Amino acid sequence: MPPNAPNDPDQTRNLIIAMVLMLGCLFAYQTFYVGPQREAQRAAQEAAAEREAQLEAEREALGIEAPVIAPTVEAALETDIRVPFDGPSLDGSINLTGARIDDLNLKRHFLTVDREEELRLMRPANSESGYFATYGWQTPGSATEAPQNVIGLNSNWELVSGTTLTPDSPITLQRVNGPLRFERTIAVDDDYMFTYTDTITNTLDQPFPLRPFGVIQRYGDYKAFLDATDPGSAGASAIVHQGLIGVLDNDLKLRSYKNLSKGKGIKGDTNADAEGWIGFTDKYWMAALVPQQGASFSASFDLSQQATGEPLYQVKTEGSTVTVPAGGSITVEHRIFAGAKELAVLRGYEEDLSLARFDDAIDWGFLYFLTKPFFNILVWLESMLGSFGWAILAFTVLVKTPLIPLYNQSYKAMAKMKKLSEPMKEIQEKYKDNPQERQKQIMALYQREKANPLAGCLPILATIPIFYALYKTLFVTLEMRHESFGYIRDLSAPDPLAIGNLFGLLPWAASDIKAIPIIGIVLGIGLLPILYGLTMAALQSLNPPPTDPMQKTVMRFLPIILTFVFGGFAVGLVLYWVWNNMLSLLQQYFIMRRNGVETELDKLIARLRGRKGDAPAE
Repeated sequence: MPPNAPNDPDQTRNLIIAMVLMLGCLFAYQTFYVGPQREAQRAAQEAAAEREAQLEAEREALGIEAPVIAPTVEAALETDIRVPFDGPSLDGSINLTGARIDDLNLKRHFLTVDREEELRLMRPANSESGYFATYGWQTPGSATEAPQNVIGLNSNWELVSGTTLTPDSPITLQRVNGPLRFERTIAVDDDYMFTYTDTITNTLDQPFPLRPFGVIQRYGDYKAFLDATDPGSAGASAIVHQGLIGVLDNDLKLRSYKNLSKGKGIKGDTNADAEGWIGFTDKYWMAALVPQQGASFSASFDLSQQATGEPLYQVKTEGSTVTVPAGGSITVEHRIFAGAKELAVLRGYEEDLSLARFDDAIDWGFLYFLTKPFFNILVWLESMLGSFGWAILAFTVLVKTPLIPLYNQSYKAMAKMKKLSEPMKEIQEKYKDNPQERQKQIMALYQREKANPLAGCLPILATIPIFYALYKTLFVTLEMRHESFGYIRDLSAPDPLAIGNLFGLLPWAASDIKAIPIIGIVLGIGLLPILYGLTMAALQSLNPPPTDPMQKTVMRFLPIILTFVFGGFAVGLVLYWVWNNMLSLLQQYFIMRRNGVETELDKLIARLRGRKGDAPAE
C-alpha cells in the first residue's frame, strides 16, 4: 500500500500530530500571551491602587493634601482661565496658566467610525492622562548656580488682544516679571502648527541674559494614556514606534515608551547646532517642540513620579542664551506641532519651515525605501479611483505585473514537478527501505526531466519584502484609518464580519468576539481571512504535493493556520492577499493547462460531470 494512502497508520498518526500541534499553538497563544497580558494589567492596577493607598497614608501623616484630579476633562477645564481656539483641523483652548496647549481636539479625526466624538489629543494636567506643551524662559545659570525660571509652567499670563485664536486672528498675552515685560503672540495655521512669538523688553540699564525652553509633559502609565487618546492603540506598541521621537541635526532619535518607562533617555548626542524638533509620538498622532530654527538648542528627557504616584514623562528643549539689551527688546519665535501625522501636512512643514525629516514622524520601518513609494502609489490610486479599497486592488495588479516573467518560470517548474509526482511515488515505494538509493533515483529523475524543485520558491522570496512593506504601510499610515470599502468600515482594523456574529447578521462587534478567551480565536475569524485560507488551499492544489507524509500533512493544514494568523491583520492587508491569491490562481491554472497538467479543479469538474477527466493535450 502506498505510504500516502488514507488508511495508512503513519498518515493517520501524522494527521493527529498536526492537529494537536495546531491546537497546541492556539492554546499556547492564549496561555502564554493573552493570559499573561491580562494578568499583567490586573497586577498593574492592583499595584497602582496599593501605591495610591500608601501615598495617601504618607500624605495624611505629613498633613499634605492630595493633588486634586478632576473626574472629567470638562471639569478640569473649568478650573482655569482659558482662551478658545478654532481652526479647520482642531479646536480647544489655551490655558493662561503657563500659556499651555492642554485642551486640543482633532476635528477631522474621531474615536470611532461613527464619527460622533472628536479625538482628543491634549488634556489638562489635573485630569486623567494629562498632556500639554508650552514654552518658557529661564536664567542661563552657571557652574555654581542653577538656572531659575523667569517664565515657568505655572506663570499666569494676561490676555491683552484677541478673543478666539483662529488662523486669521492670533491672540496676544502679556506678563510682567520685575524689569522684564513679556509679550507673547500665539498663532495657529490651518493644520496643526502653533507659533509662539515672544517679544521681551528690558527696562534695566544693563543687559539681561535669558534662555528659552520648551516642555511637553505627559502623565500616567503609557499604556493608559495611549488608550485614553485612541482606544486600542497601546497594543500596537510592538509593531509601530510609539514614544520619544525627534531629529537633531538630521539624526533621527527614537525611544519607545516601554524603554522610557525604564528610565532610558535620548540616544546619542542631544545638541542641535541649527535645526531639529523633538516630542512624543503615538501611532497616528504627535506633539512636538520646534525651537527657533537656525539657533542651537539641546534636548533632554526626564521620567519622574508625581505626588499621585503616577509617572510623568517630560521632554524638554533648552535654547542658547540670548541677551535682552538695556532698555531694548528682542523677539524669538518657537513652534509647537500638535496633531495628526498626515503625510501631506508633514511634508508641507518640512518644505515650508525647513524641518528636517519631519515626515519621518511616521514609522516607515527599515524598508522605508519601499514603504514610502508604496504609500505614494496608493494615495495616487485612491485619488484616481476614489477609494483606498479599489487602490489596494489596483496596487496588487501593479505589483504583480513586473513579476509575471518570474511567476511564469516558477509555475512552469511547478507544472513539471506536478507531472513527476507519479514517477516519484513509484520511486518512493520501490526504495522505501533504502533512503540513499531513493534520493539518488529522485535526483536522477530531476536531471533527466530537467526539473528544479526549488524554482517554485523564487516568487515567494521576491514577495516577502513586498508583504512586509505593504503591511507596514497599511498599518502605520493615518490615511487608511476609518476608510471604508463595501461592507468594510475601517480598512486599518480587522474584518468586521466574523463567524461569531454570523458574518454581520448578529449585532456583535468582531473585536468583542475576539476578546472571548480561547473560543474567541475561532469565532473571531473574519470573512476575508477565511477567503484567504480557501484561496491558499486552492493554490496548494495546483502545486506538486510534498513526498514526505509529515510535510504533506503540515502543508494541508497551513491554510487553516494562516487563516487564524490573518484574522488579526488589518482587513486592507487581507484584501490585498485574497486578491493576489485569486490572480495567482488564474495565472497558475492557465500555465498548468498549457503544460499538459491535469489540476485538482479539472478532476473535480470531471467528477461533477460523471466521467474521468483526461489530461489536456500538450
